[in-house]
Amino acid sequence: MAASYISVPRDLTKVKSKIIFNLTKRQLICFGVAALIGVPSFFLIRNVATVNVAVMGMMVIMMPIFFFAMYEKNGRPLEVYMGHFIEAIFVRPKKRPYKTDNYYAALMRQAAAEREVEKIVRTSAKK
Repeated sequence: MAASYISVPRDLTKVKSKIIFNLTKRQLICFGVAALIGVPSFFLIRNVATVNVAVMGMMVIMMPIFFFAMYEKNGRPLEVYMGHFIEAIFVRPKKRPYKTDNYYAALMRQAAAEREVEKIVRTSAKK
């Protein structure tokens, strides 16, 4: 009698819970949204074009949503990568100069502020 072994992943954070048809909740939601958008678009396109064109149009409309459902890299879904891309290209400034805060300069600013406070205290005490 041969022993049967089941491979157990070492990192359990990568294990996703499957709900129906071996799909995650995220994938089911994306596929549902794709169906809600794709099927009516098929019938709308079929009214003005042939069935082949309607099927191709439906596929073009649904494929990005399928890609959102299935694509994952380093444990992050596509919208996270798109958010980082949009932030890097459009939100943040193009040139980000490296600025340091010199410790000696910070101490000098602190000393100057303390001298200013001491001067204000002395002048208010004289009056």
